[in-house]
Amino acid sequence: MAQRVLLVQTETKAAQELTRYFNGRGDEIWKAWDLGQAETLLNELEFQFMLVDINFPANEWIGFLQRAQHKYPQCKIVITHKFPDLHREMLAREHGFAVFIRQPFNKQWLDRALANFAEREIAEARGEVKPGRPIQPLPRVSMPVRVKITLPYLILALIFALAGAYIVSQVVLESVQERYLNQLVETGVRSADWMVRQENNMLSTLRLVVNSQGIPEAVQAGETETLRTLVLPLAVNAGEEVVEVLDADGVSLLSMRSVAGGGPADYAFSAGEVHFKSLDFVQNVLQGQSDERGDKYAGLVQSDWGDVFYISGPIYDEQNQVVGVLLVGRHLSTLAREMKQETLAETTLYDLNGRPLASTLYATDQGFPLLDSQVEEVLTGQAQSSLTRNLARESVDYTELLGPWEVRGGSDVGLLGVALAQSFLVRTSQFTRIQIFVLVAVGILLVVSVGVYLARMITNPLQRLLDASHQVAQGNLEVKLDTGGDDELSALASSFNFMVAGLQEGVIYRDLLGRTVSPEVREQLRQTFSSGDLRLAGQEAVATVLMADIRDFTTLSEKMDPALVFEWLNAYYGKLVPIITAYGGVVNKFDGDAILAFFGILPSLLSPQESAMAACQAGLDMLEAIENFNQKRTEEGLPLMMSGIGINTGLVMAGGLGSSDRLHYTIIGDTVNTTQRLEALTRQFFSGSGIVISQSTLEALGDSRSEFNINPLGQRAVKGKAEQVQIYRLRQPMRVDGPGIML
Repeated sequence: MAQRVLLVQTETKAAQELTRYFNGRGDEIWKAWDLGQAETLLNELEFQFMLVDINFPANEWIGFLQRAQHKYPQCKIVITHKFPDLHREMLAREHGFAVFIRQPFNKQWLDRALANFAEREIAEARGEVKPGRPIQPLPRVSMPVRVKITLPYLILALIFALAGAYIVSQVVLESVQERYLNQLVETGVRSADWMVRQENNMLSTLRLVVNSQGIPEAVQAGETETLRTLVLPLAVNAGEEVVEVLDADGVSLLSMRSVAGGGPADYAFSAGEVHFKSLDFVQNVLQGQSDERGDKYAGLVQSDWGDVFYISGPIYDEQNQVVGVLLVGRHLSTLAREMKQETLAETTLYDLNGRPLASTLYATDQGFPLLDSQVEEVLTGQAQSSLTRNLARESVDYTELLGPWEVRGGSDVGLLGVALAQSFLVRTSQFTRIQIFVLVAVGILLVVSVGVYLARMITNPLQRLLDASHQVAQGNLEVKLDTGGDDELSALASSFNFMVAGLQEGVIYRDLLGRTVSPEVREQLRQTFSSGDLRLAGQEAVATVLMADIRDFTTLSEKMDPALVFEWLNAYYGKLVPIITAYGGVVNKFDGDAILAFFGILPSLLSPQESAMAACQAGLDMLEAIENFNQKRTEEGLPLMMSGIGINTGLVMAGGLGSSDRLHYTIIGDTVNTTQRLEALTRQFFSGSGIVISQSTLEALGDSRSEFNINPLGQRAVKGKAEQVQIYRLRQPMRVDGPGIML
């Protein structure tokens, strides 16, 4: 059924694009080039859709939209614009207009904009969203990219499987034992080389740790927790499984051992173990011995936490004296598993008695130990030849090549075995080789052709997404992607567009509140703006204002390095801001060493009693945090940061302050000024930190004042006030400690 559509646009090109779209739907279209002409058409006809440009001068368009919405509540109004204007967009959202579309106007974006009306009405009827909140549903994926990629390759795989079965049936198998043995020897060489690289990696970690600042001092002082703090990130980054830090007596100060099945940073920690002092490679380090390879040693340890290969090295103090030993270790099972991944061969590690310690081929308790004669032959004849033996495991025959496990360039700590399944290569006739060549060539051409086609289908949208992401990174939030299609790439493009829209909206709220409130408060604020309960235009509200200032900080900062002053202030604010936000307060601004916050306006308006209660409780917690903060600074020999806190309740003007492209939600008024004066009065009454509240805050507390310890301080004249102000001191409530004793 045709619907009436009114286009109120400032540009002819935009009106033409919209006209083509609605003509394609079969709708009746009316155009207006100014708001007066649009008013005339509204008085004559009722429209089902209206697309209004917000780029009309001043704010006349807001009044026009309100009158149109009042006259035709069922009319669906879409806001159009060419360039981003955050102030006007926020103004439109405040008045309940939530569907926006920016140029260029293509069919998909217009379809999505109009579909939002029906989706929002359904969601509002279900109570899933509040009225006025825009909805951006993800498109349904009906043809996954996984299917698009795997289906052609599945067909090709079937073709190759059938062709392979035909060829294999014609070939003649022939044993190639010599080639197999050469491959086994090459695998053994790669395994030995891998073990050398692994040892070097562990040595690198050892050097990194022992040369880290603070390690020798922590070892000398026996500070286990400090060692844990210093060593843990280095061990995690290097992926080490076991790290042991020993003192000069060989006793463990810190033992870090990875937890089986845990993450990269999951370690079990212990200390006080004494069994390391009896190990030769530990004693060599403790005694300061060195050989041609240096002062590092290696060895195997069989213990309750498993069989571990260790590299040990000394920890030197500033006088180059050995104050401790660092051991970096890997479980033998891990070494065997990683060696298999590197060489693609089954790996087994044996001790010098030929007993299996770790294996990827079989369980060590069900393994195949070496005979004494075999061990002797490997160790004595390692320079001339290698020893092989045949093994059978689960109906598979293996040949194992045995060699010495050497560390630090020649020391034998055990034996290393690598095994490959016995296999055979094939010898084919000339005709069969031609068949194989032709079939493989055709198959490769097909795979390449299909791969290029599929890659183009996938990479082109991804390249467009990459380009759009780069533009967003450069600050352009007007980017849009085409969402045509029914696969994950289309869903990704739609999600990207929705993300950019969220970034546009997020810019607005970051400008309003900065980062001093929680995400929950920002979300409630957004909903409050949408519902009209809160406006950017200035509005009066009764709120409680809190100001905290550091006493004599200006004089102190003049004598200190500016970077150090910033560090102190950030630490100070890091203690106070979380307290303010925890009680629902909003930090309005930081002014050097002063912080101004308000309670009772955001995210929703509160009663004076509620805002006063929250501010007083926050002030007391802040005072306690400041005292703890100063106690720590006293211990560190730093100057104290005594603070005064003023709290006042009264009428304020709240709203968005700034320009059209930069707004900040703030409060102004006499209540704010009086709060600053109250904070200044704390210098007259308190030598340390303290809180002063006004008479209006005391009255706002009402029955809740009994929950606080409030003492009158008399009347004082404050700047800007003709009459004196009655003030009070706010302290923690007194508690009873024993019969009749008040503290």
